[in-house]
Amino acid sequence: MTAPRQHLFLLCLLLPISLSYEIQLILVNNCNYSVWPGVLGSAGHATPEDGGFHLGLGEEAVFDVPSWWSGRVWGRQGCGFDGRGKGSCVSGDCGGMLQCKGAGGAPPATVVEMTFGTDRSPLHFYDVSLVDGFNLPVTMAPVGGGVGCGVAGCEVDLNVCCPSTLEVKRNGKVVGCKSACLALKADKYCCTGDYGSPKICKPTLYSHLFKCMLGLKSDPPFCETTKK
Repeated sequence: MTAPRQHLFLLCLLLPISLSYEIQLILVNNCNYSVWPGVLGSAGHATPEDGGFHLGLGEEAVFDVPSWWSGRVWGRQGCGFDGRGKGSCVSGDCGGMLQCKGAGGAPPATVVEMTFGTDRSPLHFYDVSLVDGFNLPVTMAPVGGGVGCGVAGCEVDLNVCCPSTLEVKRNGKVVGCKSACLALKADKYCCTGDYGSPKICKPTLYSHLFKCMLGLKSDPPFCETTKK
């Protein structure tokens, strides 16, 4: 089942023919409401656009990152900020600031993770992960180049069918869906402690449920689709 276009936050990457050039990231808001993307560079990598900005319905933002850049992007919703860029978001908030400037998004938040290749290591890796839970349907796709690269995404609006034990509500509306690990804080859901081995950490009711909703072929304790 694929979410309607009006409920999708899309991130595209324009891949250069030569890895010596910068990679262009294109963020498109296909949702029928405003979103406030958050951006965070991994350790040792710069954070573009001061870490956050606003995208209205149908708007897009374009910026460049070095070909070796590594970091993450997530969507925030229900935000309100004053003239100094201070405020809050109902999901994905980064310390109450419009420009996150090195702060990550508060879970639950759908996260796009990426590490781009170099001349010496030409593979690009990117995924859409629900390790931090879910708040917005997101898809990432290459625009050009990158032979063998595909689309990564969690396109279903999980807030609609989120189990009550995982729901995050604001004013009676579900604005996010926690991962079972985040909500229940048990080793069997987090694959930690006595469940730290893949042989011991088996699929749970929640992972089966998310597998069904997302159309996954495997049974991870969280959704993570990776392309390279």
